[in-house]
Amino acid sequence: MSLFSDNIRALRVRAKISQEKLAEELGITRGRYVKYEDGTSEAPYDILKKMALYYHISIDLLLTVDVRKIHLEDLLKLENNRLLLPIQIDVAGENVIEVVTEKAKAGYLTGFADPDYIESLQQISLPFLGSGKYRGFPVEGDSMPPHEKGSIIVGRYVEKLGDVRDGKTYILITKNHGMVYKRLNKNKKNSLVLESDNSFYPNYEVKFSEILEIWEFQCSIGRTDRKNELSELGELKGLVLELKREVLKLKRE
Repeated sequence: MSLFSDNIRALRVRAKISQEKLAEELGITRGRYVKYEDGTSEAPYDILKKMALYYHISIDLLLTVDVRKIHLEDLLKLENNRLLLPIQIDVAGENVIEVVTEKAKAGYLTGFADPDYIESLQQISLPFLGSGKYRGFPVEGDSMPPHEKGSIIVGRYVEKLGDVRDGKTYILITKNHGMVYKRLNKNKKNSLVLESDNSFYPNYEVKFSEILEIWEFQCSIGRTDRKNELSELGELKGLVLELKREVLKLKRE
């Protein structure tokens, strides 16, 4: 028996699904699946990937960690989220930082859990960041000054929802809003409130079930040294917007 065999049996029992039903979900015969569970045959990569996606955990977790000793309910329970990420290392054995460029951004929403896609991303190294899993994401728009379009936000992967701190900034990968960089607050039971530092942009909520990944801000990489005028512009826009609201309110009265 192998750790992998024990894991897939434990996960199947926990999910209360039969071997026959699971085999059907994986697109294989029950006889073939049974061999993986009793340890007489090794699952190929395509089956490992299907199992990881089915249970919403990573291949790393299936192969190297005893899932019976992990309280999965304590980890970030987000639909289609992986508990561990595909990790790249350099020749020295150090973690590298994958950078999602503007060109690669569109593919990230479907490829974030695909090791082949992650491997195709550009890579950098920032030794001062220390331990953790980091990734770089492109900035879009002017909602979070002083970060501008073309800058890269480097974030540290957040595994537990409880680790999200009110008032801190995060990169969120979401189903309905795509990739966003906002200041978060957990003052809603089943959702997060997303706030822009540029007051021109209104706050909005994202339900936990819409979130695929969360990355906490660690540093930014930019190419401009001009004075920050965006915050002042945002305040002006905010005042104009507030004035329009007051005018509309008076008209209704």
